[in-house]
Amino acid sequence: MTTPTALGTDEARTRLHELTVIDVRTPGEFASGHVPGALNIPLARIEEALPEIRGTADRGEVLVVCASGARSENACRTLAEHGVTATTLTGGTNAWAAGGHDLHRPGGRPRTSWAMERQVRFTAGAVVLLGLLLGLLVHPAFQLLAAGIAAGLVFSAVTDTCGMAAVLGRLPHNRPRPADLEAALAALRGR
Repeated sequence: MTTPTALGTDEARTRLHELTVIDVRTPGEFASGHVPGALNIPLARIEEALPEIRGTADRGEVLVVCASGARSENACRTLAEHGVTATTLTGGTNAWAAGGHDLHRPGGRPRTSWAMERQVRFTAGAVVLLGLLLGLLVHPAFQLLAAGIAAGLVFSAVTDTCGMAAVLGRLPHNRPRPADLEAALAALRGR
């Protein structure tokens, strides 16, 4: 697999008017702040949106964004496997914000979700603590929970994938409402 092409935040900002920006984070992460004009199509739904993304890519350049750049690189690879060329934002929305560029935060949203990385860290830590506590109080075999999470974290680092994030991404607060996804797809069709 080749690494997708990337745009730095400053270049992306100057070209924002000519790019179609697709944010592949969860809806909760997207609502907490995104590149202005971005459309939210979570990574888990990217193949479902292929026809619309392909049509948009035929008319202009597609920039794929996530929090740090890892998920957007995965999305670009998936799109490339289906013949769609896309570019990723170097460093994602974290680098965008760190570069002093504004993030759009939709008003009226009562609560925001944690970033996926934070959800993974919390879940992994909670399961490790639970395994250790149950191992001390109930039966030593419960320590295997902690070992399993440790093995999963090592595997995640080596392969640059995260099974826990994939599972957490399917929780209700991380899934788009059907109307939200349909609105993003309709916006792509209209470009």
